[in-house]
Amino acid sequence: MSAASDSGAERTIDEATALARLLEVSRIVLQQAVDLVASSLSTNEQLTYTSKFIPGSTIGKHLRHARDHFVLLMDAIASPPPHVLNYDSRSRNTPMESSREAALEALITTIGRLERVVPTSRMDEQITLHAVTPYPQIMQTTFGRELWFTGLHAIHHWSMVRVISGELGIQLEPSFGFAPSTLVYNGSHAPLGKPKM
Repeated sequence: MSAASDSGAERTIDEATALARLLEVSRIVLQQAVDLVASSLSTNEQLTYTSKFIPGSTIGKHLRHARDHFVLLMDAIASPPPHVLNYDSRSRNTPMESSREAALEALITTIGRLERVVPTSRMDEQITLHAVTPYPQIMQTTFGRELWFTGLHAIHHWSMVRVISGELGIQLEPSFGFAPSTLVYNGSHAPLGKPKM
């Protein structure tokens, strides 16, 4: 085997490993939401309680919004090239915002879809991202970068879910809503808190 072939094989292994790691993070983050809905929440009303500290926020809205980003990314990468992604074109007032059963089904379905789509995708697969910032923006990105973003974006929303849960007197597991870098820095033993060098 030539040096060029070795380099290509190494890159493929590295890419597969990188995708597997991004998938692992996405799965853990979404599983936190599944556990929240299945074990920490006991009523549909808890999903729709409007926060006193974060105006207009509910647990259901944050779960739906974060999940939408994963779904929109999966839709973009599953479409024929050129892949176009727009995180602003999402649905609102969906059943998962007000029904624990619908939320569980939507979150579990999203995990399953990630497990099917991510391993068959490429880290460097080009995506054209459309965004409103509020100015219309069009920029180039990659599938790997956006998969990383959707996981961290969800964690950001989980931190707001933590605030609303606190208002409701609901205790969450200690790592819920904390970025992996923060967990690693604090020496957490949570799944996303163990440095994996």
